[in-house]
Amino acid sequence: MAGHFSSLLSAHDQASARIPVTVLTGFLGSGKTTLLNRLLKLPDLEGMAVIVNEFGEVGIDHDLITQTSDDTILLANGCMCCSVRGDLVAAMNRLGERIDPPLQHVLIETSGLADPGPILRTLMGEPAIRSRFLLAGVACTVDAILGSGTLDRHPESVQQAAIADRLFLTKTDLTEGGAAALELLDRLREINPRASLHLEVDAQPQALLGLIQSRHGTVGTPSGAMYYRPSQAAEPSKQDAPPVHRDGISSFVVERDAPLPRDAFFAWLDMVIGMRGEDLLRVKGLVQLADDPERPMVIHGVQHLFHPPELLPAWPGADRRTRIVFITRGVDAEAMNETLDVLVSRHLRRGPAASSPDRT
Repeated sequence: MAGHFSSLLSAHDQASARIPVTVLTGFLGSGKTTLLNRLLKLPDLEGMAVIVNEFGEVGIDHDLITQTSDDTILLANGCMCCSVRGDLVAAMNRLGERIDPPLQHVLIETSGLADPGPILRTLMGEPAIRSRFLLAGVACTVDAILGSGTLDRHPESVQQAAIADRLFLTKTDLTEGGAAALELLDRLREINPRASLHLEVDAQPQALLGLIQSRHGTVGTPSGAMYYRPSQAAEPSKQDAPPVHRDGISSFVVERDAPLPRDAFFAWLDMVIGMRGEDLLRVKGLVQLADDPERPMVIHGVQHLFHPPELLPAWPGADRRTRIVFITRGVDAEAMNETLDVLVSRHLRRGPAASSPDRT
């Protein structure tokens, strides 16, 4: 029987027509609306709709957005991770039906109390949404002054930082650096070592625009070192070990130099989703398949829900390796790699039928 990921393969041909969605998250008071306002002052945002979610009966953030229009939608009196998820689906369906002017992109600003996981699962799991929209990436704002305490006290803020493609450190103009600032940077690197971390306030709107325009967020290993470099290099013997931070979240990359047999890879991912789906906070990557090595397959997943995979017309750069980023809770990276190797070896020895999940 085909697994969850395999069942999505028939939809990948329509992926290029879907509308990209960027999620802007961050805890209460971390500066999401300020960053959004600065983004909206940039050119080249024609066709972008903004959905703002607030917790409470009266929406304030919507009024604080300085360039509101008919394309700015307020979802109040709840957070998208629970009571207003149906409203989110309805709002996005309305946007998806818009013809004039054509919708080019959607940005969702979440409630500061929201765990973004259910929001991403809505984007990936609701059939009407999944057929029209594609997750472009996740941005997260972190308060440079209060961030460490927030991460200690509020697990939602950890989840927000863990699944982000780009982290924006706000209010840095009000800090003087020092040990506390370095501790926060190290904490963020522990939570999400593969997200690019943006410290320069003036450059943050353009960096957010870059995520919006990237369509697929940050796939593979980003060049985060240009934004932040740890004060102490990792010990040589530990450089390849997946980092695990104090909240139990780990991040690792599955990489392969040789193209992967299609059946073996799909069987492996079906098995991973079936066995550890609840612990997959986020999965994203580029996959080189043996039967179509010139076109990378893009995969995006949150827990057991995945977008229909999309085949790009060409590789975005010279690196054509398979590289899949896993952000997980308690998943063994070594076991994941070994299982993929086993399924690939069986495929190569016995043919495609050996890759079936029923025969592993």
